[in-house]
Amino acid sequence: MNAGPPALSARLEDIRGRIARAAERSGRVADAVTLVGATKLVPAGRVREAVALGLSDLGESRIQEAEGKIDAVGRAAARWHMIGHLQRNKAGRAVELFDRVHGVDGMSVAEALSRRATEARRRIAVLVQVNVGREASKFGVAPDELEPLLEGVAALPGLALDGLMTVGPAVERAEDARATFAALRTVRDRAEQRLGLKLPELSMGMSGDFEVAVEEGATLVRVGTALFGRRDGT
Repeated sequence: MNAGPPALSARLEDIRGRIARAAERSGRVADAVTLVGATKLVPAGRVREAVALGLSDLGESRIQEAEGKIDAVGRAAARWHMIGHLQRNKAGRAVELFDRVHGVDGMSVAEALSRRATEARRRIAVLVQVNVGREASKFGVAPDELEPLLEGVAALPGLALDGLMTVGPAVERAEDARATFAALRTVRDRAEQRLGLKLPELSMGMSGDFEVAVEEGATLVRVGTALFGRRDGT
């Protein structure tokens, strides 16, 4: 008889072990990397199971889905991350729902987040999304336009800018994404030196390439399929 898919607990343990080994290869400890469970299209019951197993960071890609999911799982049950593209008109809900927004890619959405966070007397963590490969299909600021955006976002009240985010290229071999992740780290290091900002967080790496991302300095990895299995629509 064929064995069924691994239990969620086994998947979570395996991913944590892979993160720890990749972190060790980069001269870091496992605790330097946060696993964000990407819960797009994952039923709330499955998410609650993951939280019960100790998964403390959850990432949603769509505001509408996040509203129902967070209501069902509990706002205080985990740290909630907005890991998809955020439209300016959804900034208010993002401030209410999330602890961190990964995909700030322009001043208009940053200003909207700042305004709503200030109104709510909150300070929300944000990452600026960089389109390292300048791919037309991806959101994010081009590397040569990054520094003015960082200066602008850093000056806004209500926002705690502390890093960068990128989406790696669609590749068959994880190794082929390494150059993109290394480039984001290089861009970050240069921006810190030139602007005097502290940008410790690098959100990069997903199910197919998170180990390479960790080797290149990722502090946040967004893992969905490898953890929860393939869902319809992903």
